[in-house]
Amino acid sequence: MAVINFGSINIDHVYQVEHFVQPGETLSSNHYQQLLGGKGANQSIALAKAGSDVRHVGKIHEHDAHFKQAMIKQGVDCKFVQCSDTPTGHAIIQVAQNGENAIVLFGGANREIDNKDILRALDDAAATDWVLTQNETSGIEEVLKQAKEKGLKVAFNPAPMTESVKQLPHDCIDLLIVNEVEASEIAGVTDIDEIENYFRRDWPHAEVLITLGKHGVRMLLAEETVDVPAFVVETVDTTAAGDTFIGYFLSAYSKRQKARDALTRACAASAIAVTRCGAAQSIPNADEVDHFLSQNHQ
Repeated sequence: MAVINFGSINIDHVYQVEHFVQPGETLSSNHYQQLLGGKGANQSIALAKAGSDVRHVGKIHEHDAHFKQAMIKQGVDCKFVQCSDTPTGHAIIQVAQNGENAIVLFGGANREIDNKDILRALDDAAATDWVLTQNETSGIEEVLKQAKEKGLKVAFNPAPMTESVKQLPHDCIDLLIVNEVEASEIAGVTDIDEIENYFRRDWPHAEVLITLGKHGVRMLLAEETVDVPAFVVETVDTTAAGDTFIGYFLSAYSKRQKARDALTRACAASAIAVTRCGAAQSIPNADEVDHFLSQNHQ
């Protein structure tokens, strides 16, 4: 069983700042790093560290091939990662003293995934494989349709949230993974119980997982609602916390672990990630998550 991830690969330019820069303000940064990032790459690395067979589908500029090598070293199968003449996608990330981040994103080569790339990656997919995608690449509608046509399970994380998400073929999605803001934008309401009512009424074909930050996570299954609290830790940097959660959850859930157990494990992995700086660099390995869970009980 594999997870085929059609996802972004970005160069993250990370600036540590006292506060997010305001309009017209020039603000000095006290630290700078250039790191591997992108929601797609982060989620693939989290899946690999959690113990899954993950195949990444994406594009980067030929001068940035070392980022592909970095993913391979983390255990990600990158045979479907291709080089392009277009600049690699990148993000300008401000990290404030409270650990929160603000991000400006440039799509670059991530926007060049086409139908041929999709068909090639899905050509030898097995019936038990999952497909995962986010909203930072091109070809999302075709990914959803082709995966569903092949009878594969499809997980979709519509981040960053845009109006185009509402036009996608939702009936192709088996698992929707959103944060509270994204869920609210899709549902058109803000109260979490009203959001749940919306998804149960309008998305009966899919399971829906809603991350709630420090309040944990809620998952809507066919017959029940599962709430799991977040672990309390000292937050340093929230970059890639959500990606870490998604990778660890899908790794466990795709192997048929019970939803509550998979959610708890994902919450633990995410809790570790926010205590560290960086994106992919903050993602823990499976042994670290095991140790954390042995020391912290819900």
